[in-house]
Amino acid sequence: MTTVIQVKGMSCQHCVNSIEGALKKSGVAAKVDLRGSRVTVHFEETAITLDRIKSLIEDQGFDVV
Repeated sequence: MTTVIQVKGMSCQHCVNSIEGALKKSGVAAKVDLRGSRVTVHFEETAITLDRIKSLIEDQGFDVV
């Protein structure tokens, strides 16, 4: 499944690395768009839920809209 998540609080490459790294550890491919304040994620619904992905982003200190 592919979906786009709106995220507040991202401002730099460190933010990108934090989110993409945390999601990658959980088997989620992610592409962060700083200007658009969004994260596009590709994941297997049988392996992880969208709610869990959102929690992983929030655990990095960002707000999921």
